[in-house]
Amino acid sequence: MAAALARQPVDRVPVFMWFHPDTARHLAAMLEIPVHALSEAMGNDVRQTWVNNNYAMEGIVHDLDGETHTDWWGITWFRQFSFNQISHYPLAGVSREQVLAYEFPYERVEELLDLMRPVVENPGDSFIGCDVSPCVFEMYWRLRGMEDAMADMAGDAGLANEMFGRCADFAIRLGEEACRRFALDWYWTGDDVAGQRCLMMSPASWRALVRPHLQRVIDVGKAHALPVAYHCCGALRPIIPDLIDMGVQVLNPVQANCPGMDAFELKREFGAHLAFMGGVDTQELLPRASAAEVRRTTEALIECMTADGGGYILAASHTISPETPDENIFAMYQAAGISRESIFDSAAAIRTRLSHNARN
Repeated sequence: MAAALARQPVDRVPVFMWFHPDTARHLAAMLEIPVHALSEAMGNDVRQTWVNNNYAMEGIVHDLDGETHTDWWGITWFRQFSFNQISHYPLAGVSREQVLAYEFPYERVEELLDLMRPVVENPGDSFIGCDVSPCVFEMYWRLRGMEDAMADMAGDAGLANEMFGRCADFAIRLGEEACRRFALDWYWTGDDVAGQRCLMMSPASWRALVRPHLQRVIDVGKAHALPVAYHCCGALRPIIPDLIDMGVQVLNPVQANCPGMDAFELKREFGAHLAFMGGVDTQELLPRASAAEVRRTTEALIECMTADGGGYILAASHTISPETPDENIFAMYQAAGISRESIFDSAAAIRTRLSHNARN
């Protein structure tokens, strides 16, 4: 992984794949292993977890649609179509004074950081990361609601700036502690600010209100000499030069079907300064194409994105959906040099190890 980011020779392209919860359960059942062991069996080269609010969204898993939980930020989530969605924004519709009176859950910092313990135990050859997202705008709208958050940016920039700063402060506290306590290989940030067609705000507004606080979050990773990864779905092309200037070294997830996000074009324009993770289309290619087409397309993607010797991590542009045929998943992995047989062999080794551990 480190070699790929440094554009040095590697035996195969590194892989960091995310699966829809239903896909993960299906694959784990096929391989006869627990869901928590799926990443290892499938050849993921990265081990990391969330220590900020993304844990509340993705790390807490409900069994049935409609089940809910309220997180330490006061946000209420409910499961819908196997994902957690927000049903209550604690700062939606409240006064300016009430927004400013909001307190982040600093008393939960130790519990949040403890989420990293299983990640750093017995790391083996895995690349270890810590995810401190959402960092600025995305954290604020989860508290305030999208409509009120955007209204604040347009009509009360002072309030938006203050609260963006507080969101960043909390991410920074978690990041600084994680970098100090754990042997990390990279530092993962994220702040969804784009939709499927364009940014959610003007580039000028992003630069004025979001960038300065996101810069402070990124600076934590830079201060610890770690590669900084940044996640943002959608059409974020207008701010990619900014991200490079800020010190981002890895961009995820490269939704190539969004305007300005063609993976080959991004590689040509920014590949000298930026590594990419993602680009395998989960909307059309993986669920609908033939296995042969998936393999050919993935092979072409890898060839282009590693043309300078590296700078690429194979990943899908989103979580791999349950509609994706098994053959297409294995074809994508085959393009990366990970055969179906090796995945099943890895699963068998995991079963043996878990059985041995249970007996002892």
